[in-house]
Amino acid sequence: MTARSELRGFGPAGLLAIAVIVAGNLAGPLVGALLVILWARLSGTPPRALGFSRPRRWALTIVASILLGVAFKLAMKAVVMPLLGADPINRAYHYLAGNTAALQLMLVNVILVAGLGEEIVYRGYLFERLGKLLGSRAIAKAAIVVIAAAIFGAAHYSVQGLAGVQQATIGGLVFGTAFAVTNRLWPLIIAHAAFDVAAVFIIYWDLEYAIAHWVFR
Repeated sequence: MTARSELRGFGPAGLLAIAVIVAGNLAGPLVGALLVILWARLSGTPPRALGFSRPRRWALTIVASILLGVAFKLAMKAVVMPLLGADPINRAYHYLAGNTAALQLMLVNVILVAGLGEEIVYRGYLFERLGKLLGSRAIAKAAIVVIAAAIFGAAHYSVQGLAGVQQATIGGLVFGTAFAVTNRLWPLIIAHAAFDVAAVFIIYWDLEYAIAHWVFR
């Protein structure tokens, strides 16, 4: 067995690689994503296995993904989270309201860390690894979507509490289902970034309370 195949397997080398990537992800999803890319190169894992296939029409993919990401955020804020009884104000990030000095750094953070980093780790990498363990049947894919969403949701507890877990878990189920069906990561990276950029501007413009009461007064 070659070193490459050992890294892609679940023997000592493969498990060590998983442990290193998990540890790196605890430091930040972008660190985890960089480790995933390094692992893919060292193990000979093709980019397509992680969902990196080029869209046929980049312009259409970008525009559609942005619109879907923003629409998803508005639906979560106006309908889903109120139904779950969430506080309309995101206390963890409310300091962004009117805070121009913090806005640029936060936008870079959500695009690179959330949009790019989290999708590579929680969709591309987790789905590839769990797919090797559980297989590719419909029931296996459904289980992978649920497991990945649960892990993704739990990762948001320390900063955003229960509401953050709820929102991230639902987001993980939606993005995970899309990935399970299409195996395409770029649209999810763009949609995820658009989702979080919309969230940042909703807070920055102090629109959280108003949008949370669009449907339920």
